[in-house]
Amino acid sequence: MPRRQPACCRINTPPPCRSSQTTPSSCAPPSPPSSRPSKGMAAAWKVVRGDASGRLLPVISFFLGAALTAAFVFLGATTDVSWRFAAWGSGARPGAGDEAKSFAELAEVLKNASMEDKTVIVTSINQAYAAPGSLLDLFLDSFRAGEGTAGLLDHLLIVAVDPAALETCRSVHRHCYLLRPAAGAADADLGAAKFFMTKDYLDMMWARNRLQQTILELGFSFLFTDVDILWFRNPMRHIAVTSDVAIACDYFNGDPDSLSNRPNGGFLYVRSARRTVEFYRGWREARAGFPPGTNEQDVLARVQLPLARRLGVRMQFLDTARCGGFCQLSDDLRGLSTMHANCCTGLENKVHDLRNVLQDWRNYTAAPM
Repeated sequence: MPRRQPACCRINTPPPCRSSQTTPSSCAPPSPPSSRPSKGMAAAWKVVRGDASGRLLPVISFFLGAALTAAFVFLGATTDVSWRFAAWGSGARPGAGDEAKSFAELAEVLKNASMEDKTVIVTSINQAYAAPGSLLDLFLDSFRAGEGTAGLLDHLLIVAVDPAALETCRSVHRHCYLLRPAAGAADADLGAAKFFMTKDYLDMMWARNRLQQTILELGFSFLFTDVDILWFRNPMRHIAVTSDVAIACDYFNGDPDSLSNRPNGGFLYVRSARRTVEFYRGWREARAGFPPGTNEQDVLARVQLPLARRLGVRMQFLDTARCGGFCQLSDDLRGLSTMHANCCTGLENKVHDLRNVLQDWRNYTAAPM
């Protein structure tokens, strides 16, 4: 049956060509430190033959080494806790009552959803996006239809911005969290669809930005994905282990290290570290220097160069041939990991086009080798 003409775009499917190659070693997680003693430690146990003082050397070395190890562990733990509590002091610090309860709840759901390296996949929804047949259904279906992506749902945290969306989330997924409005925030219909660049849309984007900073402060790395993104393969294999921030872009200039790429905050990996928390703090503080109607990714595009250089943050921009979108459309499904309905406004248009793209993917994977 011929498909309806897409509202925003059309994707062409190439002949299928599947690969069983494993994840490149450059994107594999770092190896755990070796538990074998070092040469220095082994040398400390050597005894000079015939010297009585030499027989005491192993005992002295053992206790000295144990004391130094304990001191370094204590110092590292204290420093780690200190910078996280200092970061909370900038506005994320849990207070009494509901606020403290919310932070404890968020920390718990992050722990339950995280991978071994404390990385969590995060998306956010409201009632309109979570409605049956809307974006959430397509988003989850893409994980199940993708190549090796179904298991990633165990590490997906869905953040709901209204109670109705939370109820829907809990009916279809394990890890859900309700993001409560900030104290003093203006009343808004959080469950309705938000039109691009309206005040409600901008408020939602900056609230999302604040949540991401809080996740980093709690000690978790995250891969944030908009709910209008389909997952066909694991995109983490395209994120370098040396990257502090890896972000998509609407138009890729060919250089993943070029800070002249314009970022798209709808697909964003950030490693939890002191420098990335400071990066977020600088990003948020820079908002005051822009007109009120400026969204968070436009602010980032202007400040990413000085912030990254000052803080030593390594940014990576993701190739649209791998983490793609409608703005710079890739017609080769053989290398595509994700597809974003960017450059496409309106909820109905996004749902229409993403449903067609997902059907194209199913046709592609069902075709003969």
